[in-house]
Amino acid sequence: MQISGTEDIAAPISDVFDMLSEFDSFERNAIRRGIDVRRLNDHSRAMRGLEWQAAFQLRGKPRNLHLVLCRYDRPHLMQVDSSTKGIESTMLVELLPLSPRRTRLHLKLKLRPNTLPARLFVQSLKLAQRNLNRRFKKRLGEFARDMENRQTAVR
Repeated sequence: MQISGTEDIAAPISDVFDMLSEFDSFERNAIRRGIDVRRLNDHSRAMRGLEWQAAFQLRGKPRNLHLVLCRYDRPHLMQVDSSTKGIESTMLVELLPLSPRRTRLHLKLKLRPNTLPARLFVQSLKLAQRNLNRRFKKRLGEFARDMENRQTAVR
């Protein structure tokens, strides 16, 4: 199953990539939402090979998620692979400069179930795909507007 979205952001590509590379802020945001996040490497800067372990509740059951930053090609591409019990996923973030002050963000999330319960879970997501796509694009738009607001606050 694949979910994707595209947003144009009124900010230079290097600034957008820097904001996407602020993993500390993503970690703090996850912790505020009740997710236990732990960085497995001791790297202070963003680089290929960073790993995280996350624990959270989903549908009343405890889940563990392992994330790895597989590709980090500044300033155009970032890929995070993750795995949990029965499901592997890949999140690909591509940036394309439209002009010196405008960037197109394309985010693609691909889920691959490996077990029967995981296939049933992904199938239930496919049944609600229209609603899921709408919510995904809305959240991606909010994220893009937030980056624009942060960019204008810096100037």
